[in-house]
Amino acid sequence: MKKLIGLAVFLIGFIIVISWGTSETPAMHSIEGTWELQHFYFYENDEVSDTVELAEGYRQVKMYYNGNIMWSRTNVDSVGRFGYGTYTITEDELIEVIEYGDIEMMRALDTLTQFRFELQLTNDAYSQITIDGEGNREFSENYKRID
Repeated sequence: MKKLIGLAVFLIGFIIVISWGTSETPAMHSIEGTWELQHFYFYENDEVSDTVELAEGYRQVKMYYNGNIMWSRTNVDSVGRFGYGTYTITEDELIEVIEYGDIEMMRALDTLTQFRFELQLTNDAYSQITIDGEGNREFSENYKRID
């Protein structure tokens, strides 16, 4: 009986020690919210080679809520642009499926409705990085949270 009690105490102690040493995986940041485009990066050899600031009067905002995305863009030289659809994210990927938009967007949707990006996401900023057919980074849109 003493051996059984001793073994039970040892196992309970072992489990407690292991649980103290085990760290939880940090929760993935949420992309839900409203974001404003800050600038673009261009890449060479998967490294940022150039930063392009937004032109005067250019503004693009994206909103992600409950699996839905809506974006709007204005530019002093053209009529505003917009699109609506759904999205999913993983730890390192953003997939947008655009279902509806302005006339130019609808023309583009005749050939492509799903947009897949590498995702770099923190609480206050994210980058959606376009990858070429060989897996190399080409350019990114870089956003900051505004809500």
